[in-house]
Formats: sequence, structure tokens, C-alpha cells
Amino acid sequence: MPDTTFGPQGWTPERLGPLSGKTYVITGANAGTGFQACRILLSKGAKVVMLNRSSEKSTAAVKTLKEEFGTGADVSFVQMDLSVLASVRAAAEAVLASAPRIDALLCNAAIAQVPRQKLTVDGFESQLATNHYGHFVLCGMLFDRIEETQGRIIVVASLGYNMGVKTIQFDDMNWDKNYSANPVYSQSKLAQMMFAYELQDRAVAADRNVKVYVCHPGSSATSLISTSGGLLTRAVWWLMSKSPIVQTAEKGAYPEVMCATEDGLEQRALYGPTGRLAFIGPVGKGTLNPHAHDKTVMSKLWDLSETATGFHWGL
Repeated sequence: MPDTTFGPQGWTPERLGPLSGKTYVITGANAGTGFQACRILLSKGAKVVMLNRSSEKSTAAVKTLKEEFGTGADVSFVQMDLSVLASVRAAAEAVLASAPRIDALLCNAAIAQVPRQKLTVDGFESQLATNHYGHFVLCGMLFDRIEETQGRIIVVASLGYNMGVKTIQFDDMNWDKNYSANPVYSQSKLAQMMFAYELQDRAVAADRNVKVYVCHPGSSATSLISTSGGLLTRAVWWLMSKSPIVQTAEKGAYPEVMCATEDGLEQRALYGPTGRLAFIGPVGKGTLNPHAHDKTVMSKLWDLSETATGFHWGL
């Protein structure tokens, strides 16, 4: 049953009012859906802080945005490598020093389809480290600041959560025994969703005023696969990107911008395109499969994530 909350066209940026005075922090924002989310938010007068790995690409992105929206556009970046916990901590401190308010943190950055097992400097499998552990610590460090404005945390997930083993492989988190690019990516995105839904529960139980929403971009023409995927994956994606089941990066940004700004959304939900295969089409509430919020697994993952990262939320 398609979601008709926002009419036949689904949610579009036409619904946005002025956003001046509001601040949005976005990870992975110098390209793809993150960059398009910046554009949409800046067009409404918001302040945007990008957290990106590449200073060079970020400088170019800021220049492009100021060319489009004027030199007064309030957009800046903080260098951060999500796969390195020390970098995440330093970036979070920099954001706290420079952003007196955070209306929403958009956890948009990700890596995907890494062909061979790679361990980070902290000793974690790279996709889980980047997509889940890095965001886990970042959200925790910025949580109090977000709460001060009764703000939001937006986790950009993936339909990949439905593939792979549909649970967390607790006995081998680094996939030393059975590494394969796609199932490991799927697990990293499932971990992100479980983190979000567990955070919802903990925030409510602790009477903390932060809303957490989960969305996915559908099938969008971004550089995600081409930057970290293997040769075959990249070739298949290139062919797919020419087909009608792939939409623009701008449309791929709609779900996260909606979750960052729209009132009246449900927390225990998954927002994204509602058309063919949920790859494309009008943006609204999609299907959320129950394995993504299995309470026993979510709680266990939270505890393991605190131990692994050394970051304790106190929730």
C-alpha cells in the first residue's frame, strides 16, 4: 500500500519553508546525495556544516555552492575520516566549537562494496567502521548539542539491510572467515538502522528530546559504488545507472532532507522512494522489515559498539 501522506508526487522540497537560523550537519556532503541535500537546505537559507574526508573536494564543493547561492551562503566543512575514531572525535569537537546549535545531524556518508577485507587503524572491518562505528561516536558526541534545539538525527540507511544475513554476525564482526563485499555492506547498513531504532528507545526511556529518523535514497546516481566497489560491481552499476530504475542524486537526497525538516513523521519507520522496488518514485513511508528492529540484537549491538569504540553514551 503506497504512502499517500504527501499526495501522489510524494514529499518534495516545495514543502520546505524558510530555514534561516537553522544549522544542519551532514557527513559525506561534497558529492552525491549529501551534496544535493546541502544545496536544498542552503536554498532555504540554512547554515550547513559538511563533514568530509577530502579537504580538496570539500573546498571545491564550498566554492561551487557559494557560486550558486552567493558568497553569503553559510556553508563550511570540517575534515573527518569516519573510519578513524580519533578523526571522528576531533571533528565532533570542532563542530561543537563552531556550531552553537544543531537542528539535525544527517548521517549520510558511507562506503560500499569494498571488494577485499580491509581493516581500519582501529582494527575494524572498513565498511562497518565507516558506516556504523564512526557515526555511532559522532552522534554520541553531538547528542547534547542536538538536544538543546530539540533537534534530530537522520540515519541514511540502504535497502541493502534486507540482503545478507539479516542479523548481526556477532561471532565474527570483521568477517575474517567469510568476507564478501555485499553481505558485509548489508550488515553495516543493518547495524546503522539497529543503532537508530535502539537510540529511539533509549532516548524515550531517558526522557531525552531528540528524534531519530531512518531513510534511504533508493537507487540514485551517485559515486558511492564507483569509489569503493570492485571492477565488476562498478561495471554492473554503470549499466544500471543508464536505466529507468535509477534516479538523480538530487531526488536521492529528498528522503534525508524530509526527515531533517518535516513535522509529523514516525520514528519507527523507513522513509524513501515508494515506486518500483522502492528504488525510485514518490518519497514517503516505505516497508520496514521487523528484523531491522529485533530488540535483542539491537541491544547487544549497542553494548558491543560502546565497548568496541570506547564511547559510552550514558543512555
